[in-house]
Amino acid sequence: MPNIRSSEKRVRVNKKKNLRNRMVKTGVKTAVKKYTLALNADLTAAPEKLSAASSALDRAVAKGVLHKNVANRKKARMARALNKAQA
Repeated sequence: MPNIRSSEKRVRVNKKKNLRNRMVKTGVKTAVKKYTLALNADLTAAPEKLSAASSALDRAVAKGVLHKNVANRKKARMARALNKAQA
């Protein structure tokens, strides 16, 4: 445990940020998983789930949890999988 007052504050702030970042990442993973399940089970619901997953990824980028290119890569792969499944 740090003895310096500013270091104690950094520990507190980092705990809060870590909790927020984990919640955002978990939300992204859940949205992507729901999309994947919809893609495998019900193609009619897949486009809505793709939209929800894309929004979750964009929100994570806006909050600085994910890098922009990571989110774009995931969205592109999901869209390509949907197009392949519909063809």
